[in-house]
Amino acid sequence: MSDTSRPQVGRRRFLTSAAAVAAAATVPGVAGLAAAGKASAATRPNILLIITDDQPKHTDWATQKTIDWLGGQGVTFSHGHVTTPLCAPSRSSIFSGRYAHNHGVRNNSSAYSLDQNTTVQRHLKQAGYRTGLFGKYLNSWNVADNPPHFEEWAIEVPVVYNDGQYNVNGTVQTIPGYSTTVIKDQTLAFLDKAATDSRPWFAVVTPKASHEPNTPEDKYADTAVPAWNARPSVTEDDRSDKPVYVQNAAKTLADGQAARERQLRTLLSVDDAVQAFKDKLRALQQLDNTLVIYIGDNGFQWADHGLLGKGTPYSPAHEVPFYLSWPAADLAAGTTDNRIVANIDIAPTILDAAGITPTTPQDGKSLLSQFNRDHLLVEWWKQGTGGVKHTWASYVAKDKQYVEHYHLHTDKNGTVSGAGDVTFREYYDLVDDKYQLTNKLYQATPADEQNLSIPALAAQLAADRSS
Repeated sequence: MSDTSRPQVGRRRFLTSAAAVAAAATVPGVAGLAAAGKASAATRPNILLIITDDQPKHTDWATQKTIDWLGGQGVTFSHGHVTTPLCAPSRSSIFSGRYAHNHGVRNNSSAYSLDQNTTVQRHLKQAGYRTGLFGKYLNSWNVADNPPHFEEWAIEVPVVYNDGQYNVNGTVQTIPGYSTTVIKDQTLAFLDKAATDSRPWFAVVTPKASHEPNTPEDKYADTAVPAWNARPSVTEDDRSDKPVYVQNAAKTLADGQAARERQLRTLLSVDDAVQAFKDKLRALQQLDNTLVIYIGDNGFQWADHGLLGKGTPYSPAHEVPFYLSWPAADLAAGTTDNRIVANIDIAPTILDAAGITPTTPQDGKSLLSQFNRDHLLVEWWKQGTGGVKHTWASYVAKDKQYVEHYHLHTDKNGTVSGAGDVTFREYYDLVDDKYQLTNKLYQATPADEQNLSIPALAAQLAADRSS
């Protein structure tokens, strides 16, 4: 991958170069991020990592408390992505800082392919952190199996909205109530122990919201949601320049509106939980030195290009809300950072903040450094041999996106098979066509491809997939 990285300067680093300058250029009045430092052993931050499920961008209405806290007192990443828009691969990338082709969890059936020795929780626990996990872990994880490298946990399997089955510190039990509330209460109990346990802590909070069936908490079941009249990708008239499964997609604006409404209602309870965490940290006098990261594990299409869901190369599927707050590091409050950042950057950021050097390779970069990548690899694999949707990989930059689809598939363990030949290609000009309506490679001539630098993009994509 092409990026620029600079060595740490002493114990303090500045983010005011490429990222902050770019942010200031696109958002008037943004002065850039202030200094952020790697903690000493005595001042290591607590870490709160919140991962929502299937939460796309443009859900701000439902998460105002979250945005007021994390965005208002920290950093909003305007170009936040996941590198595989599917739950288990994305979460494994969050935990490991690695692309799915390196950590091996290529689909939702292959959770046990993740090398647990590569995870951020392993590094933190070995460094003396108290570690906790509350909510969803990895798809296909057995409820009776304890999640490695966590000291306390309450993982829900299968993940449902009401009266779920949880493994609580090794005991499988049914806990009545709405899942987001159960997860919130389990997390608050974990945080409460900080009053008597002086160790720094790492809490991973993973509610089901806003995943289907998007069942809201009773108090929000009839909450009015602001109207939404779609975007051009929803009302696209001609999809003949896209893969066959997109040409045949039949979801409508009404379908997208209904899914959006359900998602927003479930996220209101997540917003309440985030506010409860903030209140608890303030009561514990730990609000200042807690690094909080919030991200969706993938996005979601509201009938964009006729599709509902994720797993596609289109922006709504892999762009996600992404926030970071750490007041003790003097991060400039209310800063917008428009670097291309991703879920693979979370583990490196956490370890950097905690002063821990990873013992295994990572593909991501610390968000506390001055890195500024020019593009990102986004990849997805077809599981099994059925259906018409193919495996794909994509070169994603701010101004363009190049996609290749392949004859490849995975088995339940994530092992890849197939000829690997390219079956379809797409190129979008994201400056003039941000809704990805016109595939410039459809009926393109060799001269057109040269003008779009397709050979160079294809070579870079091949290099990214093999690195």
